[in-house]
Amino acid sequence: MPDLRLRCRDKVLDLSYPAIMGIVNLTPDSFSDGGQLYAGNRLNQSKTLAAIEKMLNDGADIIDLGGESTRPGAAEVPEQQELERVLPILELVLDRFDALVSVDTSTAIVIREASVKGAHLINDVRALTRDGALEAAAQSGLPVCLMHMQNQPQTMQIEPVYQDVAAEVLAFLMTRKQDCIKAGIPAEQIVLDPGFGFGKSLAHNLTLFNAIDQFVASGHPVLVGVSRKAMIGRILGIEQTNQRVIGSVMMAVLAAQRGATILRVHDVLETRQAIDIWRAITIKEED
Repeated sequence: MPDLRLRCRDKVLDLSYPAIMGIVNLTPDSFSDGGQLYAGNRLNQSKTLAAIEKMLNDGADIIDLGGESTRPGAAEVPEQQELERVLPILELVLDRFDALVSVDTSTAIVIREASVKGAHLINDVRALTRDGALEAAAQSGLPVCLMHMQNQPQTMQIEPVYQDVAAEVLAFLMTRKQDCIKAGIPAEQIVLDPGFGFGKSLAHNLTLFNAIDQFVASGHPVLVGVSRKAMIGRILGIEQTNQRVIGSVMMAVLAAQRGATILRVHDVLETRQAIDIWRAITIKEED
């Protein structure tokens, strides 16, 4: 595994060992854990901070805060509502924990405000294609994660079509990478995410997964997020998302074997333990 380091404000994320990104959905409607941090119609800050503390204690290297659900069919969230969901928690997390925090957003004003508040990474499922997002990310000076998505959440799973899914996804990300560089984002501050489940059938996802090494060969850190997703449910015949933990952990390890350096997961402890076992065996074999 290459010795990759990502400069995140005053922190350096060492990606010579797979980093675990813990998912914190500050939304009432995310596909797996939507609403779990809510009390009625309001986000419960104490419960949210307790969940984040547990993730950190369980071995999360990054906490990923998101205020917009991007599950299939999800509606867009007004900018003000996204700000109200994300910024107060971001401030509390940075004040209470010595944590590296990413913000999962596509919205220019959220990128700007999160940067001002002290976020360390911008994680965008739309690869900075929304109006003003690229400029806001460049001005922030933060590293960015660019993800591929065919169409938008409302339509992305309606018969997605590719001629060569791996080649097309990689070509899109390379184009967005060049756009970022032109805007002033250094190449070494760009992370790539193939976007599993975002405008892809199960067959597309499996083909793409087996092509992770092609994305790694770009020289950029690769983020893989398959945790509890429908592709795992379909493989295993499991409808309930909270019963997809073993499949999710298995795919995280397989992604790391293929060179992925950031694993975005719901189940931090289980993933950390599995990765630690895999690395111990791998290091022993290398010795």
